[in-house]
Amino acid sequence: MEIIFWISITIIAFIYVGYGLVIWLINKLFFIKKENKSSMEELPEVAVLIAAYNEVSIIKEKLKNTLSLNYPKDKIKIYVIGDGSNDGTNEVVNSFPQVKLLWQVQRKGKTAAINRAMPFIKEPITIFTDPNVMLNENALMEMVKHYADKKIGGVSGEKRVISVESSSAAVTEGLYWKYESFLKNEDAKLNSLIGAAGELFSIRTDLFVSLPEDTLLDDFMISMNIIRKGFKIAYEPNAYASETPSLNIKEEYKRKVRISAGGLQSVLRLADFINPFRYGLMSLQYIFHRFSRWIVTPVLIPLALVSNILIASHSSLYSSILLLQIIFHLAGLLGWYFESKKIRIKILFIPYYFNFMHYCIIAGWIKYL
Repeated sequence: MEIIFWISITIIAFIYVGYGLVIWLINKLFFIKKENKSSMEELPEVAVLIAAYNEVSIIKEKLKNTLSLNYPKDKIKIYVIGDGSNDGTNEVVNSFPQVKLLWQVQRKGKTAAINRAMPFIKEPITIFTDPNVMLNENALMEMVKHYADKKIGGVSGEKRVISVESSSAAVTEGLYWKYESFLKNEDAKLNSLIGAAGELFSIRTDLFVSLPEDTLLDDFMISMNIIRKGFKIAYEPNAYASETPSLNIKEEYKRKVRISAGGLQSVLRLADFINPFRYGLMSLQYIFHRFSRWIVTPVLIPLALVSNILIASHSSLYSSILLLQIIFHLAGLLGWYFESKKIRIKILFIPYYFNFMHYCIIAGWIKYL
């Protein structure tokens, strides 16, 4: 039990704290930043692809935002996939003559829509973005400069959460994405980003591989398939997509369960990536940043608690650690209770969200299976 306990808490600590610290130190000691510069004459043609199912409330604002981006107008083509939309989304899109609408009556899901749309795209760079996010003015300019490096097959922008309230869903999601952005930046400096943010990412169009239509995390799988081909995914924090957080914890639960189900699906379909003899450093990044979070920590957290309970009487050290664990998890339960009563106590946000996040992972496993 002592061995199980120490292995559990050590791995949990490394996954959430140690990994980020290690790659930050490596980059700090050995990384020399290299800038890829492009002039206006070198800018490639780009396609901006927006999958929009029944987004009439936001699609007009999204298209205005996209058309206002700082990029040569003759080098940008906007495509909207409106498959199955029946709320007026397609009519709004058709009111923009600069935008190409791809539409069919049948709705088969986002992945099927992307698969169907990609053969229409002839531009060398495809930029994927969601309808509910707004891009900063220089987002495209900042992303395409990375393609001067022939080893780069894709570029991910940054997701920024705009907090409009002080709920735990808003505050902790914002904190989580700030930490994720830090990790992504360090991953990319070290070697390559592992997966891309669906809110804003781009690829070399000819590297796209059609996905099974039941794919849940299309952004992650598209970028990982590019890595499979021997290319790297760059990270550009100066290209960002801004969105508001989930309206409430119920909406956040639905979103995270879907992501967690997609995480398990992705792990099963990327089994070859856990082989460091094949992918080297890329494999280790995948294991510690993705695989371990989706598969390992949800098991180790309860295991650390149970094993700690069984050895608590062995020494004051174990009993003290157990007390800290109990306080942390009780704080999480209190956070859940107060959140349900719409009472905001900030000190409880992190233990609540940490436990909530891992509960969603287990729920996602069940949903997927």
